[in-house]
Amino acid sequence: MTTEVLGPGRSAVDVLGALADHARRHRFPPPAALVGDWLGADAVIAPSVDITAGRGPSSRPDRFWFGALSFPDRLDEARLPAVLGGTCDGVLLLRDGDWSWHSTGDRCPDLLRDSVVGDPVPVGQWDATWRPPDRDRHEWAIRECLEAIAAGEIYQACVCSRFTGDLTGQPVDVFRSGVQQMAPRKAAFLSGHWGSVVSFSPETYLRRRGEMVTSSPIKGTLPLSDDPALLRASTKDVAENVMIVDLVRNDLGRVAVPGSVTVPELLSVHAAPGVWHLVSTVAAHVPTDVRTDALLEATFPPGSVTGTPKLRAREMLSGWEADARGVYCGAIGVRSPDGDLDLSVAIRTVEVTPDGRMGLGVGGGITIDSDPAHEWQECLDKAASIVGLRDQRAARTAS
Repeated sequence: MTTEVLGPGRSAVDVLGALADHARRHRFPPPAALVGDWLGADAVIAPSVDITAGRGPSSRPDRFWFGALSFPDRLDEARLPAVLGGTCDGVLLLRDGDWSWHSTGDRCPDLLRDSVVGDPVPVGQWDATWRPPDRDRHEWAIRECLEAIAAGEIYQACVCSRFTGDLTGQPVDVFRSGVQQMAPRKAAFLSGHWGSVVSFSPETYLRRRGEMVTSSPIKGTLPLSDDPALLRASTKDVAENVMIVDLVRNDLGRVAVPGSVTVPELLSVHAAPGVWHLVSTVAAHVPTDVRTDALLEATFPPGSVTGTPKLRAREMLSGWEADARGVYCGAIGVRSPDGDLDLSVAIRTVEVTPDGRMGLGVGGGITIDSDPAHEWQECLDKAASIVGLRDQRAARTAS
């Protein structure tokens, strides 16, 4: 693989804007972008990638893969394809303020050199309207979950609902606005003829570097206005996090070198858009001959969005939730030609159909100590930063 240092330049959202404008003018496949903490960089952008249905991360291992995997239950009701992916020969990577070109093929084209320098690229005008899920339906599902926990069927489950909405404008501009206003840890943008995925996730599902694999499940949430120390003091949130850590340890243990699974981070409090989260990290030594498909088979879907025991929780959730999850609670990310993998848990994620219909999944982990009204409020808190996101230019004009 060749690497060319291009130097300092525009922000990631401005480079994405320039590449998206060029793709629209010339009818090229759109760019894909990962902004935040990806592959040890601040941004990874595919200048143009044809993302289509059915191309998973094991397709063309000699190229960069960008894509998304939907939550695997009730796929017949999902709005977007179950597996989305596309491959390309090179990516623009931003690290510590400098852009570089990483490629398995040609040197960096002049067009891409030009895209990383210049003035800011204005965000296009857009507008979104949102409709909340049915509170009574969601609280009914939580009560059903609590009865199953009391009966010993499960110990914990992540019960979800779905906001719906309508978008006027381009999804890429929603993404650019969200990154500028929220700075999420694992933001991702994918687009194609099937629609778009606009994700502002804070959670790492799988990160693979050589033989080291880590996963950082999130369990435990408070509004950003609250004292973060309350998370560590919450019996419910701590128990929920520890249960999922054990689940992730078990998942990774299926493919890891025996005795290599560790927990280097336990119950740390991290800030995310609008909320505090309780985060832990599980690490494992996984031999390189364990391919991506095998790693995903052992761990997907992410433990933090299912429950314990995992299979039984999934079965019960399918009967409690009103809507199929789709990409929400699946995974989004990149695989490099050298085998490195970086996937987010697809939470705080908006699906957009070609005609502008939107879906935003929300949910939370339920334990025996959960209160349905508090869990409903947690869903609203998690959605607030996205539902409240606005085109800043339009907002300034209105004021």
